[in-house]
Amino acid sequence: MNHLFKKNSYSWTRFICANFKRFESKFPQNSPLQSRFGGDVEAESWKSMEGLVCSPANYVPLSPISFLERAAMVYRDRTSVVYGDVKYCWSQTYDRCLKLASALTHLGISRGDVVATLAPNVPAMYELHFAVPMAGGVLCTLNTRHDSNMVSLLLKHSEAKIIFVDYQMLDVAREALDFLLTTETKCPTLVLISESDGLLASGLTSNSYEYESLLANGNKEFEIRPPKSEWDPISINYTSGTTSRPKGVVYNHRGAYLNSLATVFLHGMGAMPVYLWTVPMFHCNGWCLIWGVAAQGGTNICIRKVTPKGIFNSITQHNVTHMGGAPTVLNMIVNSLVGDRKPLPHKVEIMTGGSPPPPQIIFKMEELGFCVSHLYGLTETYGPGTYCVRKPEWDSLPPYERVKLKARQGMHHLGLEDVNVKDPITDESVPADGKTIGEIMFRGNTVMSGYLKDLKATEEAFKGGWFRSGDLAVRHPDGYIEVKDRMKDIIISGGENICTVEVETVLYSHPAIFEAAVVARPDDHWGQTPCAFVKLKEGFDVSEEDIIKFCRDQLPHYMAPKTVVFEDLPKTSTGKVQKFILREKAKAMGSLS
Repeated sequence: MNHLFKKNSYSWTRFICANFKRFESKFPQNSPLQSRFGGDVEAESWKSMEGLVCSPANYVPLSPISFLERAAMVYRDRTSVVYGDVKYCWSQTYDRCLKLASALTHLGISRGDVVATLAPNVPAMYELHFAVPMAGGVLCTLNTRHDSNMVSLLLKHSEAKIIFVDYQMLDVAREALDFLLTTETKCPTLVLISESDGLLASGLTSNSYEYESLLANGNKEFEIRPPKSEWDPISINYTSGTTSRPKGVVYNHRGAYLNSLATVFLHGMGAMPVYLWTVPMFHCNGWCLIWGVAAQGGTNICIRKVTPKGIFNSITQHNVTHMGGAPTVLNMIVNSLVGDRKPLPHKVEIMTGGSPPPPQIIFKMEELGFCVSHLYGLTETYGPGTYCVRKPEWDSLPPYERVKLKARQGMHHLGLEDVNVKDPITDESVPADGKTIGEIMFRGNTVMSGYLKDLKATEEAFKGGWFRSGDLAVRHPDGYIEVKDRMKDIIISGGENICTVEVETVLYSHPAIFEAAVVARPDDHWGQTPCAFVKLKEGFDVSEEDIIKFCRDQLPHYMAPKTVVFEDLPKTSTGKVQKFILREKAKAMGSLS
């Protein structure tokens, strides 16, 4: 049994065994899965095929660890990581990861043990994504915006043995560890990621280490511990916090391997791309591109803080070819100061996802010289699950019509078996008419293994043999899906369903609005009415009445906001608006009628 679950009756092995019947017909007798979990697998299609065997010659468990091993040979002297004045080549990154994996085993990490991180996009975060699974461990990357209380809860839930902490988050980590001590929970060992020797004396205690010192004591001849099964867990990603209760989503080596390659392919990342890290590495393991960039021998440009000036400087200085970011990052770029911008040396491919991007933002990004691609997914789908594949015939359309098509969520990517829009009650597929709303459902090898220590939630999410996303969408006649809302965000006003995304798209078209989010406000007469929370661009001054009239001129009156609140929007570190906070604020306002 994996150490990850050794204190709990619910184990990884038990989870797979409980679900094995759903998959057994897909595997031959004496397959790795059968030998791992036992039982007779009867598959008629294999009985007549004598002479077939599954052996080390034709089967090795898929793992993204292999991407680094290959990169160290094929791209040995090519630059792998750049961070300020720090620069490594792929052979150096490989050696550093080996030494770090060795050091982890000396600290007691064995198969299935959890290693947590609390750090921004710095080289240590990149290296830990390889070193931890190379040591047989499971990586748990925590959101850098969590407070000490949440960090302590997630450390306890994941049973992390070690936590790597960036020096800027040391106080949060210490408070979290102190809280664990008060609950008589065994504290994980702390490893400080420091960028200054002066921090060492004040930052370390008797039960803590410094990153570079720990790594230096490792052995670069360390023998990698590959997964025994490609279904072994490789990471735990806690959901991003658009709800108030994060859940531990478990990824396996197989899914991480497949989604890395699928995302690289869809992002058009040929050999040796230069990737700018504006997506948090802790979020869905950087959409699996931490491993994917290694597969292509690319260069990782790490930046601690994402700002428009930093983005443009990095692009021009390092000849960046690809980057990613939530629509809020795109919005930040298009509304940046002219003085912070620099002419792009070439078209920069940028993937956006996390929430539906307003078409206006895509249009403005393309005017600046970016080529925007849109993907969609969830933490439970290893990040990217669908991709809006551009079609040549779109190029002849008027600009705004073209970007409206590009703003859709598209089709499932190569690593996923299928995506569908279904009636959540009947499980029947909705018609591809662009009007009928259903729930987006996924199935395939890049869907999570399950929720850590929550079998009930896992079974509910997988009911009917599909992963139920909780997102509502329509399917267009060309097969492309378009997200309309989260189930919990739909507003029902006078019996009519209002999709908040449609209202937000109109709000974003107002020249004075920088950010917007719409939620339901209670109403004694209509049941609910739309309430818009808006942040204005600097230098603009418009009234609530102006915005309501603007929306009424472009929407049916029942869809236009009845209330407008001017304030900064609460967001997760990945740029998603925390609508559960806004819903509480709207609820506290009471009925409008």
